[in-house]
Amino acid sequence: MPIVAIAGALGGLAVVRWAYRTALKVNRELEEARLARVAEAARSRDIPTLRRDPATGAYRPG
Repeated sequence: MPIVAIAGALGGLAVVRWAYRTALKVNRELEEARLARVAEAARSRDIPTLRRDPATGAYRPG
């Protein structure tokens, strides 16, 4: 019986270790994706959009 308990404990430990490493990997990937979205938003603000001035009809950055 003690062998079964030890095997069960080691199996449980392996599952917990796998779940912990998977959670770390997922959180790291989510953080990288969030940083990429923030960087993309910052880049898109650097490019000015053109808007038409209703008084003159000319396009101006805005």
